[in-house]
Parts: sequence; structure tokens; C-alpha cells
Amino acid sequence: MEVLLEKSSPTLASLKVTLTKEDYQPKVDKTIKDYSKKVNLKGFRPGKVPSHVIQRMYGKSILVDEVNNLLSTAVSNYIRENKLQVVGDPVPDRDKAAEVNWDKATEFEFVYELGVASDFEVNLSELPAVKRYTINVDDNELNKTLDSLRERFADSVHPEVSEAGDMIFGELKQESSEFTTRTAIPTKQVKEEAVAKFIGVKKDDVVTFDIQDTFSDESAIAHVTGKKKEDIGSLSGDFVLTVEDITRQAPAEFNQEFFDKVLGPGQADSEEQFKEKVLEIIKGNYERETEALLRRDIEFALLDNISIDVPEEFLKDWLERSNEGKFSREQIEEQFEDFKKSLKLSLIKNRVADRESIKVEYPEIMEFTRNMVKGQFGIYGDDDNMKETIDRVAQGYLADKERDNYTSIFNQVFDNKVLDVIRNQVSTDEQTIEISEFEKLAKGEEVAA
Repeated sequence: MEVLLEKSSPTLASLKVTLTKEDYQPKVDKTIKDYSKKVNLKGFRPGKVPSHVIQRMYGKSILVDEVNNLLSTAVSNYIRENKLQVVGDPVPDRDKAAEVNWDKATEFEFVYELGVASDFEVNLSELPAVKRYTINVDDNELNKTLDSLRERFADSVHPEVSEAGDMIFGELKQESSEFTTRTAIPTKQVKEEAVAKFIGVKKDDVVTFDIQDTFSDESAIAHVTGKKKEDIGSLSGDFVLTVEDITRQAPAEFNQEFFDKVLGPGQADSEEQFKEKVLEIIKGNYERETEALLRRDIEFALLDNISIDVPEEFLKDWLERSNEGKFSREQIEEQFEDFKKSLKLSLIKNRVADRESIKVEYPEIMEFTRNMVKGQFGIYGDDDNMKETIDRVAQGYLADKERDNYTSIFNQVFDNKVLDVIRNQVSTDEQTIEISEFEKLAKGEEVAA
């Protein structure tokens, strides 16, 4: 077997593979022998079909299959062993392949067109310093978070007299249309000019209001009356609510039950300790956000400072062909710059991963998935009671082959490990900023110097 590479430009090459009879015949002979043991043909005992009969019936198709297998292996091995930066897939020269005479030839020659990235070096120490931000978390931010948590874990109370924001339960009627239902009216969805009617009421009070002029939108009317949204236009006139109960969401008190709900049992036993823990979580969350921004900016720096050329037309053709009509050429053209940036980043990261021998193990994938599940459940601390449930959910998520979740998580963990290496080798310019400034930066907006 002979494999020859010929570059026609820094980003295009052809790979010529020549196979002789010595390369493929042993494999063909072995496959024919295996067929003779397995094929059932009338007139022959099972497993005793002569090889020349198999050759006559299946010889050509066996030859084609074995040659194709050898070609695929030869091309893959050559690319891997020579560390070619191939982009897209090798494209066989179909005209050359069509000239092959499978009935008479003993030597076969095939040619593949390759798209390759131009040579490049990744010298991380030479990249310009990337800004790394630390967010100033003040008492105002802590208090906002505490208020939000108290609202999230609010307790339901039943006051005697209603206030703005309460939920008023009762029987709703309209005698003229014989309409009646038991309902709950959220005063938050009552128009400002009408809300006074629902404030200061108590059990057994009667509130009369116009159904169309009272609520902020059609969805609220549908919720209160139990009607479908498309049917509420037929409702009109005054309706009467007889109050039966009032419910108010009272912000949670700073007590042990609240601390345990937010952080998990045993994580804080005083208001001071609770606030300290919450402040740590806020700072940790913002640190993760600033780290994500830093990584984004590092990727920009890699793209701006490492020059890589790729075969654009070759890749556009490959994308159009490999997506089998899912995208038009026009759509591919529109999105190609983003694709090219992603491809270049992948080439750079793979070069770093190869140089640093970065690998991803299953325990790392599982730990990443656990943390993702905990975030979805809103679990702040380490709750021993939830560990088994979290592991079961994480394992189920990774086992979903239809969505290929395992590959997705693998890629995220791999990407994080590579970026950690890059992060530690790139110099940073440390700066402290306010939350409002950070939010602008995260959106790609400029902030005042």
C-alpha cells in the first residue's frame, strides 16, 4: 500500500492511495472462507459451500467492501499519524473512482481531496493581557438577594383585612347571566384605578366591579372567571364577589426553618452566619460570571492573535453536502463567519489539549452533571438527603441517547479543562468594577473608563 500527500495550496491537498493485490487479497480470501461456513445454499451441506462458488456469487461485492474498508483505515491512519489539521471530511474523487475496473484490475488507485488548516503556533505567553474583573458586592446587593429569598420562601397567612398584593377568594356571580363560580382574585392583576375596591375588605364583604374595566389583561379575566381566553369578549357588566378568605404571602422570617430551606439543614444557626453564607454564594455566583466573561475574552484574544487560514469554498461545499439540503447555500454563506470562528477555536483548543495531554474521565463528567442538576433544583449547599436523588437524575440525564447528553457534557468538561490550562498561562489585567458595569460588559456594551 502506498499513500502520498500532495498539497496544492496551504489549505488544500490531495491524498492518493494505491492498493496492490498483496494488500487486499488476504482479507478477501478470509471473508470468502467465512461466507462458505455461514451461507446456506441449496444443494450444499451447511458450512460446506465451496470457495469458488462463493467467489462466483459474491466475489465482486466482497472485493469492493474490503477495498473500501482498507481505504477508510488508510486515510484515517495517515491523517492521524501525520497529525494533519484536516477540516471537514476527505472527499473522494468520484471520477477517478468511476474508472476502476473491479473485474480485471489487480491494483487500485483512489484520490481524496482534503481541506486542511494552515500551520499555526499557540504561544499563550505572547498573548496580550486579558482583563479580569472582580465585582464589588456591597450591602445593597446582599439586601436585594435576602429580600428575594424571603419572597421566594414566603409563608401564606390569612389576614382579616385585605391589602394590595393579597389574593382574595370567594364566590363570583352575575345574576343577569346566571354566571357563578368560586374563584381567586389576585389584586396584583387589578388595574391601579380599580384596586381600591379590593383593599380593606374582609370576610363576607361584597365587592361589585365591571369585569372588563377591572383587570390588567385578558388572561387575568380568563383566570378569574374560568372562561377560555377567546370567550371572555362575551362577558360584560357588573359582577359581584362575596369574600370568603384572604391570603397574603408574608416574607419569610429570619429563623432556623428559613435558614435550612435556603442552605440545607445545619448550614447556618444564626442570622449573622446565614447572611455570611449568602454573601459567599453571591460572590461565588458573580465570580463564575466574571470567569465566564474572562473565558469569552480569552477566546476573542486567541482568534485575534493566532492566524489560521482554512479552505473556505471547500468547507462551504462540504457543509452543503453533509447537511443534505437542510441548509441552503445562502444560509451557509450567512452563517459561515460564525462557523469559521468556531472551527478555528476548536483547532486551537485541540492543539493545546494534545500538547498538555488533556483527557476527560467519567467521574469528571458525573460531577459536572451533578452540579448542573443541583443548580436546576436550586440547591445552594450540600444536602445529604438529596444526594441519592441528584445522582439518579444525573445518571438518567447522561443515559439519554436520543439527545446525546453524554457527548454534550463530555464536550463541556473537555472545553473547561482546556480553557483552565489556557487561563493559567494567559496574563490578566485585574480590575474591580460595579455590578452595573459588569452587566454592560456581559452584554457586549462599552463602559466608561
